[in-house]
Amino acid sequence: MSVDSVAENESGGVSDGATETLAASATRYYDVAPGVRLNVRSGPGTGYPVVRILPEGAKVPIFCQTPGTRVTGPYGTSSIWDNIANGEFVSDTYVYTGSDGYFRPRCSF
Repeated sequence: MSVDSVAENESGGVSDGATETLAASATRYYDVAPGVRLNVRSGPGTGYPVVRILPEGAKVPIFCQTPGTRVTGPYGTSSIWDNIANGEFVSDTYVYTGSDGYFRPRCSF
């Protein structure tokens, strides 16, 4: 993002629109394991319904992490689940985060 795209309001602060743009541009996305179509579930476990399926090559944001069903995937075995959107979770074992543990805040329900 260029410095020119940040707008200031009359009081010298950043406007709401610019704040939203800054927040959106600061979101980091993580790669889903190659060749995987990943189930997105409504909660942190395999017992929750699938709400959608991510296509191969997908990237996901991780807003928070929470314990859930223990799963074995391409990146090991873990009970950590990643919250990728409101009411949407994926097993951390299918997302390349560079960490074997929690690296984002715990989700609060």
